[in-house]
Amino acid sequence: MSTPRAAASVGAVASAGPVSGEVTVVVITRGRRQELAAALTRLEQLPERPGVVVVDNGSSDGTVAMVRRDFPAVRLLALGTNLGAAGRNAGAALCTTPFVAFCDDDTWWSPGSLDRAASLLRRHPRIAVVTARIVVEPSGATDAISDEMGRSPLPRPPGLPGSPLLSFLAGASVVRRRAFLGCGGFNPLLVIGGEEELLGTDLADAGWDMAYVPDIEVHHRASTQRDPHLRRRQGIRNTLWYTWLRRASRPAAARSISLLAGLPRDRHSARALLEAVGGIGWVAASRREVGADVEAGLRLLDADHARSEARRYVS
Repeated sequence: MSTPRAAASVGAVASAGPVSGEVTVVVITRGRRQELAAALTRLEQLPERPGVVVVDNGSSDGTVAMVRRDFPAVRLLALGTNLGAAGRNAGAALCTTPFVAFCDDDTWWSPGSLDRAASLLRRHPRIAVVTARIVVEPSGATDAISDEMGRSPLPRPPGLPGSPLLSFLAGASVVRRRAFLGCGGFNPLLVIGGEEELLGTDLADAGWDMAYVPDIEVHHRASTQRDPHLRRRQGIRNTLWYTWLRRASRPAAARSISLLAGLPRDRHSARALLEAVGGIGWVAASRREVGADVEAGLRLLDADHARSEARRYVS
């Protein structure tokens, strides 16, 4: 893709020493100082003792000062601007470990899960991403999106642990750093919201496997500071952009029509469509249809996604 990628040098100020070991946790954050402090405390308590990189996307609430003061072992990358999900690219670029676990400031990994993910990635060199089961807090229930991944209709490659995927959930995944960076990481033009779909498709098109493994766990307590309308708007826009960036024309049109038919008729949806139309130029310039095998898998998933309650764009 011809769009720019975030690098560690973009307006960034890094602190603390180099990160080493087998798994590094990269946390992106913006304006959630207290939630980030709780997440970092939980990461410090993990038996795996992973290295941690915090990428601050331009917070103005004292987040940077808090990390430097209270978590001196953490490597901090203060970007000074909001790169959204592409902040993870900058964090992964700093790591020297073969595997990178992503974590949001409102999620945390279960003890032992990072070791299990690393073990799977070592044993299966064609796997680029291992996605964990999401435990919703405080209820302890399994997130509906995890149940969907467990019912994946995709054909399972021989020996693949768990369920095969063509996309993943970044805040609940451990990635092979070489594959993640080799396919360009997250596209910065998407900012955040469904950014994994584009990268997942590119990973699959490059020959990598992805797997949902439910005995690896991450916990999620949704932030009270999240703007649901913004997330919906970006999710709609990004789904349309991704669809036309990578899908063949006929399935792209069918998926777009299905998406539009199910949208709430309000100003947030209208703004999302205007933003999507505004990106036609760069989408057309960057369009590249995936191979037939990947497109066949995406068609298998279309019906599941159309029926999904967990993937509805509501706020």
